[in-house]
Amino acid sequence: MSLKKLLPTLLLGSLLTSLSFAQVPYGPIKPVASGEILSNLKKLNVLGSVLYIAAHPDDENTLMLAYLAKDRLVRTGYLSLTRGDGGQNLIGPEQGENIGIIRTQELLAARRVDGPDQFFSRAYDFGFSKATSEAVRTWGQDKVLADVVWMIRKYQPDVIITRFPPDARAGHGHHSASGFLAEEAFKISSDPTKFPEQLAFVKPWQAKRIMWNMFIPGAFLSNKKPEEAGNLIGIETGLYNPLLGRSYGEIASESRSQHKSQGFGVPANRGAKIDYLLLKGGDPVQKDPLEDVDITWKRVQNSGAVQAQVNQVIAGFKPDQPAASVPALVQLYGAIGKLDTTNIYVKAKRQEVEMLIRQCLGLYFETNPADYAATPGETIKITTNVVNRADSPVTLVRVQYSTGKDTTLNIALKPNDVILWPTSVTVPKTAKISQPYWLEKPLDKGLFQVDNQQLIGLPENPAALTANYTFDISGQRFTFSRPVVYKSTDAVDGEIYRPFIIQPDVTANLIERVFTFADNTPKTADLVLKAGRANVSGTLTMTVPAGWKIEPASLPFDLKNKGDEQRATFKLTPTDKAQNGKLQAVMTTETGTFTTGLRLVAYKHIPTQTLFPPAEAKLVKLDVKVTAKNIGYIVGAGDEVPAALQQMGCRVTLLGTTELNGSLAGYDAIVVGVRAYNTIGATMTRYQPKLMEYVKNGGTMIVQYVTPVNSFFRNEAPLPQLGPYPFTISNERVTEEDAPMTFITPTHQLLNYPNKITDADFGGWIQERGIYFARDWDKAYEPIFSAHDQNEAAKEGSLIYAKYGKGHFMYTGLVFFRELPAGVPGAYRLFANMISAGSNSAASVSGSQPKR
Repeated sequence: MSLKKLLPTLLLGSLLTSLSFAQVPYGPIKPVASGEILSNLKKLNVLGSVLYIAAHPDDENTLMLAYLAKDRLVRTGYLSLTRGDGGQNLIGPEQGENIGIIRTQELLAARRVDGPDQFFSRAYDFGFSKATSEAVRTWGQDKVLADVVWMIRKYQPDVIITRFPPDARAGHGHHSASGFLAEEAFKISSDPTKFPEQLAFVKPWQAKRIMWNMFIPGAFLSNKKPEEAGNLIGIETGLYNPLLGRSYGEIASESRSQHKSQGFGVPANRGAKIDYLLLKGGDPVQKDPLEDVDITWKRVQNSGAVQAQVNQVIAGFKPDQPAASVPALVQLYGAIGKLDTTNIYVKAKRQEVEMLIRQCLGLYFETNPADYAATPGETIKITTNVVNRADSPVTLVRVQYSTGKDTTLNIALKPNDVILWPTSVTVPKTAKISQPYWLEKPLDKGLFQVDNQQLIGLPENPAALTANYTFDISGQRFTFSRPVVYKSTDAVDGEIYRPFIIQPDVTANLIERVFTFADNTPKTADLVLKAGRANVSGTLTMTVPAGWKIEPASLPFDLKNKGDEQRATFKLTPTDKAQNGKLQAVMTTETGTFTTGLRLVAYKHIPTQTLFPPAEAKLVKLDVKVTAKNIGYIVGAGDEVPAALQQMGCRVTLLGTTELNGSLAGYDAIVVGVRAYNTIGATMTRYQPKLMEYVKNGGTMIVQYVTPVNSFFRNEAPLPQLGPYPFTISNERVTEEDAPMTFITPTHQLLNYPNKITDADFGGWIQERGIYFARDWDKAYEPIFSAHDQNEAAKEGSLIYAKYGKGHFMYTGLVFFRELPAGVPGAYRLFANMISAGSNSAASVSGSQPKR
């Protein structure tokens, strides 16, 4: 039975070590088996570094990363230029910066599996791009190039590896831009005249070579040698590591499968795999990307004795008694400390030795607050526990927190004796709200605005509150830093960890993100205030653009307990002179003014993320008519189209199996959400005949985009025929959001009833026009639009329409799931026409008849 001791109030102290590139460990300290400890001991003898560069989360070759980090044992990093903000979302409705939050955490989870460090530039993923020039122009070439140079200088890689070539073969403008920028940065990172402002923190650095890890679309697992001229080498990466008990292919598959929002779960690869690397710059190579790179202790002056000590520790390691190596590791730590401490590898190896001492002892320590959030100035209860799980003498000297207090303890830790004590700390009044650092300022076109140079590259914020634990181990003091992290217990999932955050005194969440008005009829705007601390009161004021009325203009609020909520309802009325703009909530209290909302991004596979977006909603005055009122909606990969339909005055019923088993005759239209045929394929297959019968009997059915069969890296299989007549899903898209839209048949009902669609309706679209267009359609279908990006052929599959029996069927790749939540007026008007296609009046307007 463990002995629990109550100890006095502890003190607060230092931050994470400045050199450490490791990800913030928001879960418990991971137990490490002896095989992995031995592998980490062997890594002490490897003083080399590789930086891998690509464009998005999930672009990286996880097999190559696992091989480099766990076989070659070099310090390995992955620089993803973007956070994947423009990607699709299979698991929920998040888009833009919010899906970027999810994909950031998925990438961190991947790195915890395969081992490398994770970095990001400030580039925003603005969606699919067809050219390098578009990508770098949107991002700002010099700014993102500066970020790549910054990470090269900071990480000091011996070798740089890119995933993509700097040309059209990359298949995506972001991909090719990552190769282009990496090659440019390789050339200039050693030049002190380039981005000299960085030299206050780093020094110029020249990698020995840069290589392209050749990516062959459609042949991810192929060992076929590329037919490429130049200095090309092949590396066997699909090896088995007996110390880890897995092959790098198995590790890589688990890593890649962390990208759950993209549906990138893959089977484990347990066979041989050759990865090919092509020299793109620097010294020639014969067999090994690290060829002629000194990755031994010889690259550190006067390190011969250290090299000998490392070898002795490895030779003397006992898998069944890892703690027996601790005295030798402590001596090694002291010896490394006598070397040049400005050398990046001296710093890195000292940190690795610290980690190994902790792993050999099985030393466990963490501090948990009573709540996951606190406000500046708030006092919170915390509980700290420490366990030494080895029969070795260890003394807990003190614990510090980053609020500044200090307490000396000097407690001898007995084997497996749990030291547990409660105390409290006060969050400084100057503490910053825990908004992700790249979201603190509005997006500047294609770039996140980050003023602090030292934050650039970090995957997430430094911890809001840290605890430093100082131990005496074999006569040497070691201080380990960990975030103070909230922990709860779920009846199904067990221990759940989430970051501790600093939150505002009060937040306001508007229930709707967009309010659309077809006339001057008032609407209600509901809002929920939430207290970040106890006893917060003040005045809530709502601001509106010119031409709008809001009643009441302000309301008092009084929230007694932390977490209390108060609902407020306002009446919004546009006038004839109403201008489109924002409805904003402003909360004024005795401590200040607050203008943020509260958003949780919560999924089981990532730590819950807390965001504080502006407390606002869009106000859109538009000329839209809708004749369809009762809409059935089949939810796919998650979008906010149902809310937009409600804003247009429709009654929306979400159709699950219960509703689909009932009568569909009462619905004016049934809308299928994005990728529903991919995500709930079995359900769609089951009810497809009934849906087609619904159309035949006079219903209107709209299918939003579906990804094609055998989409790369996915195992999706939509129905062979999604509509009443055959058509194929393609990868065709129009990525220029301002691309001209040609009306193929201007008299078509979808362009005329109940709203007259004009070129003006395609103004203000965001990110793109459409994706996954239809092609090879049956002659019964009519294409509605023709569009294309610059210097490309016209594409007509963005919206196709067919009469079937008495009803109407449409497939569309137009990105309504982006445009409607963004409040784009023309998207509302066109979608209103689509759901209203079943109106008798609409049929009389049509100037085009099915050709079947």
